[in-house]
Amino acid sequence: MSFFTYILKCADNSYYTGHTDNLEGRIYQHNEGVFPDCYTFNRRPLTLVYSQMFATREEALASERQIKGWSRAKKEALINGDWEAVVRLSKSRGR
Repeated sequence: MSFFTYILKCADNSYYTGHTDNLEGRIYQHNEGVFPDCYTFNRRPLTLVYSQMFATREEALASERQIKGWSRAKKEALINGDWEAVVRLSKSRGR
């Protein structure tokens, strides 16, 4: 079984990061508003802008937690595959 960390872009241009073992199903749930208490409920429609596959739930959850702590600029660098910017933004935050 595979697990995924994902980033959704919300209608208000914010980002939501989560993890799941069923990426397609989870995105459907977010867009249908299955969970009224979820951050995304009032921010639909949502667009998948990033996903990464992991072998274990623990790895996917660790990635989710890491990304949730990142700045918007660093998340956007990840989404765009700009690894130099991800590294640069990591270093600049520590200063």
